[in-house]
Amino acid sequence: QVQLVESGGGLVQAGGSLRLSCAASVSIFNFNAMGWYRQAPGKQRELVAAITPGGYTNYADSVKGRFTISRDNTKNTVYLQMNSLKPEDTAVYYCNVKKIGVYSLDGQGTQVTVSS
Repeated sequence: QVQLVESGGGLVQAGGSLRLSCAASVSIFNFNAMGWYRQAPGKQRELVAAITPGGYTNYADSVKGRFTISRDNTKNTVYLQMNSLKPEDTAVYYCNVKKIGVYSLDGQGTQVTVSS
């Protein structure tokens, strides 16, 4: 059974930075994609960024140029470096892994709060 352990959320002032980590219990090459979603109160869940084992990345328009997704294959870990944070980035961030046609799994979620 795949397990995902997230860390790195917290409270930061606008303009600050945070780095989220998501460690998988199996090799990330088992997945077609790893990524981060977020959900703010009263809003729909949205994809923030995703990365494939081959290194292809995809970002939401709202975070392009500010967030960077990366992975460490040796540690089975994906990271989300978040710079120039804005209050509208406040949300619960969920690590997600997908194996197409088999499963889509979320981590437990980590709160990111950006104060103005």
